[in-house]
Amino acid sequence: MNYRRESERGQMLYQGRQDSMHGLLLEASRKLAAATGQRCLPLSLDVRAPLAIMAAVDQALKEFGKIDILINCAAGNFLCQASTLSFNAFKTVMEIDTLGTFNMCRVLYDKFFHDHGGVIVNITATLGNRGQVLQVHAGSAKAAVDAMTRHLAVEWGPQNIRVNSLAPGPISGTEGFLRLSGPQASMSRRVLTIPLQRPGNKTEVAHGVLYLASPLASYVTGAVLVVDGGAWLTYPNDIELDFSSSAKL
Repeated sequence: MNYRRESERGQMLYQGRQDSMHGLLLEASRKLAAATGQRCLPLSLDVRAPLAIMAAVDQALKEFGKIDILINCAAGNFLCQASTLSFNAFKTVMEIDTLGTFNMCRVLYDKFFHDHGGVIVNITATLGNRGQVLQVHAGSAKAAVDAMTRHLAVEWGPQNIRVNSLAPGPISGTEGFLRLSGPQASMSRRVLTIPLQRPGNKTEVAHGVLYLASPLASYVTGAVLVVDGGAWLTYPNDIELDFSSSAKL
């Protein structure tokens, strides 16, 4: 899903995977507009389709005249052993996470950032740092995005474009937390292994993104900001699951 927000400081384009439940996007945009008092243009698209992205960016530029910030957070994830992961499942996650991020960055670069500068924040993960079990698909995809962050930061820095990643840990109240955490009892035990001994919350992730997107980080580019309470250092790497079926997409 994708929404475009106008603020006093500028314009932001937020993108994620196209959501068939379009009503959720409309509701989110309504709440955002009510909370900020600013206009919000909700747009839905498939980040794997460059033509759809071009059309959405054109619409946003027509509506607001500029885009200052791009936040890439499209993702597909589930738990699965590498030995039972279907070829198509791996391919689909790579297309959504990695290819989708590149598509968004490239279109924004061509249509606005090249001439005006801008800020890109890619939402990634720490899965690839430690070879997290059951996550070869998402870990590989997000590690590729972190590499992309560094490449783009180097190539696009001269155009006054900053590119950074933010890697969240276990964040309560999110779909990923509910779907990927396993049984409640084991989740409660794993939370205690986090140095801060609690899951994060969505506001803490938002604060990290706000920092990277704001003038406070005006000399920060090519970096990965980990917002996980130290979980990647100590989190168990032995999630217990029923592996009776392989992932199919």
